[in-house]
Amino acid sequence: MVRRIEVSGTGGVRLAAWEFTDPPKAGAGREGARGPGVLLLHGLLGRAAHWAETARWLSTRHRAVALDQRGHGRSDKPAEGPFDRSTYVDDAEAAVEQLGLAPVTLIGHAMGALTAWQLAARRPDLVRALVICDMRASALGAASQREWAEWFRSWPVPFATLADVRRWFGEDDPALERPNPARGDFFAEVMAERSDGWRPAFSCRQMLKARETWVRDAHWEELALVECPTLVVRGLDGELGRAEAQEMVRVLPHGQYAEVVDAGHLVHYDQPDGWRRAVEPFLASALPV
Repeated sequence: MVRRIEVSGTGGVRLAAWEFTDPPKAGAGREGARGPGVLLLHGLLGRAAHWAETARWLSTRHRAVALDQRGHGRSDKPAEGPFDRSTYVDDAEAAVEQLGLAPVTLIGHAMGALTAWQLAARRPDLVRALVICDMRASALGAASQREWAEWFRSWPVPFATLADVRRWFGEDDPALERPNPARGDFFAEVMAERSDGWRPAFSCRQMLKARETWVRDAHWEELALVECPTLVVRGLDGELGRAEAQEMVRVLPHGQYAEVVDAGHLVHYDQPDGWRRAVEPFLASALPV
């Protein structure tokens, strides 16, 4: 089961949150059945629905909520933003408080992981545990931003069918080293049908604007301020290298490390079983129920 909840973000921006629940057990009260709160934060270009499989197994022991961050999914996409780091963190903080999730476990992928550890550093009183999935603490640099802009321009939009979306992002995209059907499925979920075919449900201009605010900076100092137990997860073929991931664990006051074989950047989407095996033991120890 899933239900949509509206959250008010910074500046009154409407954010869509999605709570995944098991059907209530006979005789169990609603509050008693919820368990500790978990907020799932997708990465740039993602959406809350990408967490569906994770949220469903989490919901057996936890209150699992996935957030469409501003500019993504069913949340508002204000023409001029703001899309800076502070605003994304403010939005996540508002979601935690308005949904009554604190003390919350934050699970974030890529940009969502950065939002998660920045919130944990800012508000340690709100966060009891943290999972960082394939997000670097080092600055990516201006060249990376130019490469993303060029990549957006290479997309053959509009796509005639969703099958074309899956084929291009899963097989034909020059950025791919080898075919990845899960990547094609991932991007099919962020397309919307228009009069001329299928186009991104987000604004590429807004995505670049959001990315601009963090690719030029390193985030080691904020990482060192995270007080709660934290798991750093990387895919063996992802964007976070092993050496940097292990340095992140060293910098974290209570860091742990896990890696998922045969996974790329979209760890939880590429290898959902391996992702679960990496994350579930950490949560069981950090969040005893």
